Amino acid sequence: MQEWNRKRKAMRHYDQLAPVYDIQYQEEQKTKIEAALNNTKPAENKLVLDLGCGTGLLFERVAKSAKLVAGIDISLKILQEAKKRAKQLPNTAILRADADYTPFQNRTFDYVFAVTLLQNMPNPLKTLQEIKRVSSPQSRIIITGLKKKFSQERFISLLNKSGLNVSTLKTNPQLKGYLAICQKPANHDRESADNVENHVKRFTGEST
Repeated sequence: MQEWNRKRKAMRHYDQLAPVYDIQYQEEQKTKIEAALNNTKPAENKLVLDLGCGTGLLFERVAKSAKLVAGIDISLKILQEAKKRAKQLPNTAILRADADYTPFQNRTFDYVFAVTLLQNMPNPLKTLQEIKRVSSPQSRIIITGLKKKFSQERFISLLNKSGLNVSTLKTNPQLKGYLAICQKPANHDRESADNVENHVKRFTGEST
């Protein structure tokens, strides 16, 4: 119950913030996205998950090359803003869901972005384990951590405890924290990409 109360508080906060989110945070978010894409750019025809997608600032940067982009957020009003960005991107699906309990099968996505997400989650380790679950073997996982919430040591420790391998760690004042590029150990067979795409698209009707 305590975890849900914290999530509900964050959801209400972002619902209220939605109309002005881009005005306040667009430049900061774009800096993080740019840093992420400078270190790992999704390859052609891959499945991309934007977990905690916010207003969808990442969509247009990855949708052109991706097979499918799925954006997930728990805030209804934030997703309404994201939906405006996705209108011209037919391979982008927007879903309302809890980042700890996503509606996807195991080993689904080739790239997972979790930008400005962990600091809003009551149990970051649980969130990281869910990210690991839905990531395909040899996937690339991009995660940011806010310096106000995590020391560098704790951030790296959480990533390691979740079973992710950190290949790159960036930090600078513009990021206001840390950017980690991670890999999931390749110890499971990957599901068929066509089956995965169909599974993701089944949830498009639940978008806001």
